[in-house]
Amino acid sequence: MEQHTVMKEKKSRRLKTWHFVVSGVVLVALLIVAQRAGWIGKKSLTEVEIAAVQRTTIVEKVAASGKIQPEAEVKVSSEVSGEIIELTVQEGDSVVKGQLLVRLRPDLLQASVDRARAALQQQQAQLMQARARESQAKARYLIAKANYERNQKLYAEKVISDLEYEQSKTDYEVAKEEYEAAKSSTEASQYAVASARATLKEAQDNLRRTTIYAPTSGIVSLLNVEMGERVVGTAQMAGTELLRIANLNNMEVRVDVNENDIVKVSLGDTATIEIDAFMDVETPIRGVVTSIANTAKQSATADAVTEFEVRIRILPESINMLRRQSGKRYPLRPGMTASVEIITNRKENVVAVPIAAATTRLPSELKKAKGQTDKPNKEKQESDNKAGNQKEEPVTVVFVYKDGKVEARIVETGISDFDNIEIVKGLKEGEQIVVAPFVAISKLLTDGKEVKVKGEGSKNKADKGKKENKQKE
Repeated sequence: MEQHTVMKEKKSRRLKTWHFVVSGVVLVALLIVAQRAGWIGKKSLTEVEIAAVQRTTIVEKVAASGKIQPEAEVKVSSEVSGEIIELTVQEGDSVVKGQLLVRLRPDLLQASVDRARAALQQQQAQLMQARARESQAKARYLIAKANYERNQKLYAEKVISDLEYEQSKTDYEVAKEEYEAAKSSTEASQYAVASARATLKEAQDNLRRTTIYAPTSGIVSLLNVEMGERVVGTAQMAGTELLRIANLNNMEVRVDVNENDIVKVSLGDTATIEIDAFMDVETPIRGVVTSIANTAKQSATADAVTEFEVRIRILPESINMLRRQSGKRYPLRPGMTASVEIITNRKENVVAVPIAAATTRLPSELKKAKGQTDKPNKEKQESDNKAGNQKEEPVTVVFVYKDGKVEARIVETGISDFDNIEIVKGLKEGEQIVVAPFVAISKLLTDGKEVKVKGEGSKNKADKGKKENKQKE
């Protein structure tokens, strides 16, 4: 009985040992499979997308938005104040130079003319009286002068007495003074007449200004007044703007360009224009830069950005195209909203990469990633101290992919558009570079880092499957 129990215990121990061995073998097999499958034993790699460096055409553009306005627009204001009694035009009417536009009530100004004319006549009458007095004074002066000269001779010959001589001398001097006074009075009257004549002319001019004519030919683009309205003249103040006359055949877009972009814009640059009212045009609307402001706009934007006004003339062929499409003689109206893209530069067949592929790094970061450190240098430290430890300038880099790793390649860039940037130096056509994701390019990637190309695993599996199928066949 005891022997049977001992045999049973030995058999139980052998079964447990066998279970342990089998479990260990299964566990080892699972570990090998997991390692080969990449489930364990491999570090996590950053997944990236790559593309080959290519040559392309880059068109550098400056984008801005603004309003459409006539190239030439004249503001018409009244030089005198008064009530509008005649208004001959409406907004949108075509006018020619010299055409009657507005007439103001002339009653008050007509009264001013009448008063000025009466004052002139009064001054002219006074002038005639002054001239008559001057003639009389001159006659008395000439008689007194002749008597005095004759008495001088008689006195020298002792013919007349001292009293007679002194009396003739006194009469002569008094007559002379009266004659000089009469001449001055006549001269003053002449000035008074000239002043009255100027006042009359001014009153007449003001009266003529109650009738306002078109200073140029064009279209009434804006009408600010109505019949019976009282307007203020521009003689002493800004005055009331009555209307505007514009040449709607020549239109332009006035846009505000950021100070960072204004240095790229030049006179004569071409531009493509998008007008909100004509989004379905047959061909692109084109223009050319005709004016660039030398001084920034006085009113800063909400975000305190400094901007300069740029004017782009819309080409006549584009305006004609809009006429055909809309069926209107003047399809563009002042104040319409437009967006422009000014073409500032163009280069063809240049090495370029997507803008997102280029980023910046500090030189010290690149050296650290390569395991390079500057050896202590006493002279360099003294030079740095003298220079005040100037801030390190970042450099532009592109990550080049090769054999599962990336290289932070320092590049020199040129112009750019909204998609690509020119590489002047540092890359060759055909090299594989990292183009996405942006967070990896901007922050995660370092020189020499191992990466995983997106879709590479599935591609390898597919290639392997194709090879096995071929072998079976």
